[in-house]
Amino acid sequence: MSFGPLEIILIIVVVLLFFGGKKIPELMKGMGQGMKEFKKTQTEDPSEEKKKEV
Repeated sequence: MSFGPLEIILIIVVVLLFFGGKKIPELMKGMGQGMKEFKKTQTEDPSEEKKKEV
């Protein structure tokens, strides 16, 4: 199933109505930080993590 331009526009409008224009940048910032943290944990060496715990 693929989304066409009309479906994408409809989703964006619903999100704007639901969250409001001021809340969107905060949500995107939080998502970006979460993705950055996730990538960081994926690239870390597990042996280094054990050293930090001790």
